[in-house]
Amino acid sequence: MTTISEALQRDFAYRAGNYDVIVVGAGHAGCEAALAAARQGLSTILFTLNLDSLANMPCNPSIGGTAKGQLVREIDALGGQMGKTADLTAIQMRMLNRSKGPAVFSPRAQIDRRKYSQLMKTILEKEENLFLRQSEIIELLWEKDEDSGLSVCGAVTRSGAVYESSSVVVCSGTYMESRVIMGEVIYESGPDGLFPSHGLSKSLADAGIPLQRFKTGTPVRLNARSVDFSKMERQDGETDIPPFSFEHEMAGIHPPDNQIPCWTVWTSPETRKVIFDNMDRSPLYSGVIEGTGPRYCPSIEDKFVKFKDKERHQAFVEPMGDDTSEMYLQGMSTSLPEEIQVQIVRSLPGMENAHIQRSAYAIEYDCIDPTSLFPSLESRCLSGLFTAGQINGSSGYEEAAAQGLIAGINAARYVRGKSPFVLDRSEAYIGVLIDDLVTKGTSEPYRMMTSRAEYRLFLRQDNADERLTEYGHQIGLISDDRYHLFTAKKQMIAAEEVRMRTTYLPPSPVMTAMLTPLGSTIPPSGISLAELLRRPEIHYSDLAPVDADRRELPASVTFEVEVNIKYEGYIRLEKDRIDKFKSLEHRSLPQGIPFDEITGLRLEARQKLARFQPVSIGQASRISGVSPADIAVLLVYVDARRRREGSI
Repeated sequence: MTTISEALQRDFAYRAGNYDVIVVGAGHAGCEAALAAARQGLSTILFTLNLDSLANMPCNPSIGGTAKGQLVREIDALGGQMGKTADLTAIQMRMLNRSKGPAVFSPRAQIDRRKYSQLMKTILEKEENLFLRQSEIIELLWEKDEDSGLSVCGAVTRSGAVYESSSVVVCSGTYMESRVIMGEVIYESGPDGLFPSHGLSKSLADAGIPLQRFKTGTPVRLNARSVDFSKMERQDGETDIPPFSFEHEMAGIHPPDNQIPCWTVWTSPETRKVIFDNMDRSPLYSGVIEGTGPRYCPSIEDKFVKFKDKERHQAFVEPMGDDTSEMYLQGMSTSLPEEIQVQIVRSLPGMENAHIQRSAYAIEYDCIDPTSLFPSLESRCLSGLFTAGQINGSSGYEEAAAQGLIAGINAARYVRGKSPFVLDRSEAYIGVLIDDLVTKGTSEPYRMMTSRAEYRLFLRQDNADERLTEYGHQIGLISDDRYHLFTAKKQMIAAEEVRMRTTYLPPSPVMTAMLTPLGSTIPPSGISLAELLRRPEIHYSDLAPVDADRRELPASVTFEVEVNIKYEGYIRLEKDRIDKFKSLEHRSLPQGIPFDEITGLRLEARQKLARFQPVSIGQASRISGVSPADIAVLLVYVDARRRREGSI
């Protein structure tokens, strides 16, 4: 344990300042955390190894995607920044999963990575209460409190500067003790050739925080002049989808008309041969790589080994920005040697003469076991310390930003002595993400997917503002002006739903002309607009010929009206399930329960409950190894304990 006074006694040490909140790391998690704390009125300092790489995208320069688009919309609904910045720097936008139901519609934007970083830096620099500092944090400081145990009290930079704070948010990404691996070549480095972070990992371990070792990677980057796109399939953007940000939507900001295309290509038999001929040089299979990689984003050699029944795999050639010829080869990450990477790339159709500008690499890094966190993302080992992003074992910019926003909100609330802000699984994908991490842990880099959310029909991308804007306004991250726009939109939706349900139409030639081409049955008598809309073959826009009284409404309003009416029965069932879920979720568990002493609990349940220390009955029920019978025993114990304490 090192205190402020002890740190100041070292050579070259000096007192550099006192801030309400310290944020370590300026990736997507750190940027959101710092903005959230500063926008709540707290003096906040954000440290980064390199200010020119702030909000960098070392892997694919895209925001959103399946489940990730939902996260970005939720970040925006709570008052975060990612969605706004993505809208203003997008070079292509698409809505994924259009052929499926609205529960899995997911917006995705290809981003100009340099413009995104520069714009985010400008936003941070102009934020009141927020200060940026290019410096490496190598150690956390803490002190012992008789009541709360260890509490964080500051941080130390490599240059000896001692910063004091009662709340620290660590968002170290993939930098802690990181090393880059390409075949037999191994060297200490962070992503994109930046410096790694040394020392902070040891400081966390000294505080009793359990660490683990993960691995991720990034594919090659190519020069577009050396690629023959005529041999590839073109993938254009779409202009009929709303932006990520609700404010931008209300202001009429939409995707650019001159969007840059992406391209798709498939591996060839030669690709397969090159990989298997050189498998002995793959660090992934030779034992050189110690960290666990992401199952849902495997390297190309891993794909061929694990999916032997597939003769080929798809890759995406995606632009890095407006003002660069650099292209990103998504789906082709690898840790094979550079000379083998050249052979692999040139085995793809249209890339026979491709020039690699940046080699692919794997990167290993230290992260923490997220089960050592409370649902607020505060450490169970060190009070006042919050962690967010890839340090918590997750992967992806969107997952990082979502955690950063929650960590920044709660770091500020901690300083002010307020109760933590926690979203549950029925309220947001953010709630699912954090609950999965802190309750179940992860043995590999965690990626958000729609299948992880049991209430995904309710947790749609289109209603994120309806679910979360109220919270953002209460916290102080949503302005009054935006809140009034939000309430006006809610009123428009409600009024239009009532109108659709109460407007009845008699059979008519116009209705017949509308329904016949759609293959829809002609009603024998009067029918409401809502009843027509419930038919799967009919959409809101199709009803225009028979709906003369409709007024012009924003597309986001009419889309939500259509979903609410068309899936009304399913949504009602989902809300019933959510009500049952909340009855358990909101039954809190007192801290320090002696699980080992509760008779009736199975041995495995006792061990798991004692280790995870769940904060609610709901969280306890999701711990692997805790059965419904164990939950029944736990409920009886808690009720009996409360009766005893109430009678004292």
